[in-house]
Order: sequence, then structure tokens, then C-alpha cells
Amino acid sequence: MKALSDSDRAAGRGDRAPRPAAAARQAPPEYPGKAGRPRASRLERWLGNSPLGLVLTAPYTAYVLVVFIIPFAVGIWMAFHDYFFTAPGVSVPHPFVGFDNFTKVLGEENTQRAFGNLGVFMLINIPLTVVLALALATALNAATRWRGFFRVAYYVPYVTASVATLAVWLFLFNGSGAVNNVLGSWAPDPSWLANKSLVMPVIAVYVTWKQLGFYILLYLAALQNVPKELHEASLTDGAGRWQAFRAVTLPAVRPVTSLVILLSIITAGQIFTEPFLLTGGGPSGASLTPALLVYQRGIEQGEPDAAAAIGLILVTGVLIIATLARRVLERD
Repeated sequence: MKALSDSDRAAGRGDRAPRPAAAARQAPPEYPGKAGRPRASRLERWLGNSPLGLVLTAPYTAYVLVVFIIPFAVGIWMAFHDYFFTAPGVSVPHPFVGFDNFTKVLGEENTQRAFGNLGVFMLINIPLTVVLALALATALNAATRWRGFFRVAYYVPYVTASVATLAVWLFLFNGSGAVNNVLGSWAPDPSWLANKSLVMPVIAVYVTWKQLGFYILLYLAALQNVPKELHEASLTDGAGRWQAFRAVTLPAVRPVTSLVILLSIITAGQIFTEPFLLTGGGPSGASLTPALLVYQRGIEQGEPDAAAAIGLILVTGVLIIATLARRVLERD
């Protein structure tokens, strides 16, 4: 058969009906609505595919802006200025002082002690939270009876007001409390909340117990998504229960472990109510925390610029620790 010339092939293509994609490309630019497409694309970029979502989230966005973002911005401004409270309607200059406030507070013994206490709190609270939450969630996941009761029992302290639960701990750990009565001659002297070496560990254990129910539910949800066939296969291959737990359960709950550690770090940075109500930061600053120190310097002593500097150091430190922990835990 004689080969077709280029002109014949071109003519043959012209006789065939255009493909749908080609027809779409050849559509005339004057179709209705073409002029409005660039504006629509711009609006979609700003508003998204569902502008109604912005309307529904607007109240919470305004709440975050007013309650968090604006005060945080004002706090940053105060940290770099010589700021103090004045009577309403009185206008005084607040000169820029650079890093003077930071240098001042970092050189103070109370600030160093507060951040040191926070380090002790984290070293006790975070590992204890992860270990107990995972262990109890594993036990609950394996339980067949009373599972619902134990879930509620572990969660009740989390939703109970701190004032009520702290009153119970005061009753247990004061000088003549129930714990000392049980220990008798083994009780520490001075007592738990008056002992410089024991007061911060007691607060760390209390916060662990208070928050534990929430973290148990997180782990329990993750454990229930682990296929039982994986455990059965590992046991069939001769692995013991501990080996199966390490090879199957721990990798499966690793994302939740990362979340638990991240939330524990954030909670530690915010620790205020417990030392404030239990000890007021004592004895001799042994339970002082940065958040409590911010309150003392800003409200009680009337030094909001120093308090803002401490708060900014605290936020920066928590962000750095949380970022490092996340990278270590989530790396392949």
C-alpha cells in the first residue's frame, strides 16, 4: 500500500471528529462566565471551596484573636519596653529598653529556680504519664468485664475541678494527713508539702494522676485500631507477650505517644494552679514555677514588663522542647 503523504494525512485528520480534550482546548474564549473566572479563582484562594465554613468558624476565630493573639502581641511589646501600670486615663511614656528586661529576670535567683523546678516537674511527669497511660490503656483494652466502669473511673479526675481534687491531696499529704498516719515513723520530716526535696515530685505525681484519664482514652483509641491478627501472628511465630508488645503495639501507638508527650510538655509549661493552691510556691521557692512567677511579678509586685519577659522566655522554651521532642519521636 502506498504511504500517505503529509498533506493526505493532514486532510485525513481533518475529516475525523476532534477528541474531547482537543475540543475542550479549542473552545472559544467568549463562552459565558469566562470574564468572571479570574475573580472566582482569587475568591476561592482566599475563602476556600466552602465560604460557609468561614462564617461558621468566625466566632471562634474572633475569640482566639481577642483572647490569645492580641494579648500575646501586647505581652511581646511589654517585654521590650519599660512598662508599668498606671491609673485609668493617665498617659506616661514607655521607652524601648531592648533586652534589658530579659537580662534582668534571667539574672535573678527566683527565675532560675522556677525554670529548674519546671525541669524537675517535666522529668517526672512526662515519662510517668506515658508509661502509666499506655500500661492502663493496654490493660483496659484486654479487659472483658467492667471495662466501661474503669474508663469512667480513670476519666473522672480529669473533669473534676482542680480546687476539689487539691483539697483531697492537702488532706492526704499535710503534716497530719492520712499518708503520714499510715507511714507512721516512715513519714518524711519535714512533711511532703513542706519538704524542699519532695514538694515538686508530689505536685508532678498529682498532675499525672489528674490528667491520666485523658491520655488513657487516647491510647485506648489507638490500641483498638491495632489488628488482633498481628498479635496472634507474632505469638504463633514464637514471640512472647513482651516481644509482641514491643514489635506490634509500640510501633502502632507511636503517633499517639508523640501527641501525649507534646501535650504533656505544653501542660507542664502552664503549671500554675497546683503550686499556687498547694504551697504558694514554697517552701522557699521549691515549688515555684515560671507561670506562677509571672503572676507574682506582674500582678502582686506590679512589674508587668518583667513578667512579660519571663512569659516570653517560657513560651520560647516550651516551643523549642516540643519541636525537638516531635522531631525525635516522628523521625523514621
